[in-house]
Amino acid sequence: MQKIPQADLSAFLSNDTSLQNEFVQKIGNSFEEIGFLALKGHFLDSDLQASLYDEINAFFALPLEIKSQYEIEGGGGQRGYTGFGKEHAEGRSVGDLKEFWHFGQDISNLPHLKTIYPENIHVQELTSFNSIGNIVFKRLEKTAQVILQAIALYLNLDVSYFDQYILEGNSILRAIHYPPITETPQDAERAAAHGDINLITLLMGAQGSGLQVLNRQNEWIDAIAEPDELIINVGDMLSRLTNNRLPSTVHRVINPPREEWGKARYSLPFFMHPVPHMPLNCLAKTVDENHPKLYEDISAGDFLHQRLVALGLLDS
Repeated sequence: MQKIPQADLSAFLSNDTSLQNEFVQKIGNSFEEIGFLALKGHFLDSDLQASLYDEINAFFALPLEIKSQYEIEGGGGQRGYTGFGKEHAEGRSVGDLKEFWHFGQDISNLPHLKTIYPENIHVQELTSFNSIGNIVFKRLEKTAQVILQAIALYLNLDVSYFDQYILEGNSILRAIHYPPITETPQDAERAAAHGDINLITLLMGAQGSGLQVLNRQNEWIDAIAEPDELIINVGDMLSRLTNNRLPSTVHRVINPPREEWGKARYSLPFFMHPVPHMPLNCLAKTVDENHPKLYEDISAGDFLHQRLVALGLLDS
């Protein structure tokens, strides 16, 4: 497969059973065959996307001494700011050429979650930064919920199987800044080859090229979405749950050609995480004589902790 498949969420949201079934098969086949999908008809409008890009441009343009005030020591990068080069791909020691910000669930009006998740960090210098981030978070969370309902049907589960685990889940909206490259990188990429930790990832149209996907023939292909599309991909948690029926796809962000080193790149992925107590045990219907169980039982919270240690964001 040399091109990212496309689908329109409005088909699944329609009252036409044939269109709904066609959508379910489309995304299921796409996730089995390549693990990525370009999605139209989602809940995030272009004006809201533009507003968030304006806000993150303004944040990353702040002086380093101001941004660094929003970095939480010992927080594993789960909220607030993470400085340039501090995260690396699993199995590598060289940091990626990026800095980023994390929005999580807005728990200000959800007191029962305050003992489970850290609070979002509020940027004092930008009055609309957090409010716009929270709105985008909820729109992408809603889109992810519907996608997972379609995936549940593809797996012959109840349509609401994932709802119990993802509503008020530990999801993250990440704003990434890949600064201009000023000197020859020493074995470093903007984002080295990796698989995502979570169930599924929703990526707003990135400002700048460079995202590549490793297809099932071990070929790197460009993942390019139209401005009104989200790129959706399977994460490692969903791979574990489905015993690799829906495999997590390795992807990367390559460095631009030298003549484009002076250009920054921005990206806004939404990582759909479940609640920490969700079991990621392989579904019984995905295990049989021809498909032996590939993964040990583990909770989503424990799996996340393991991966944050492997990424260099937490001490063991």
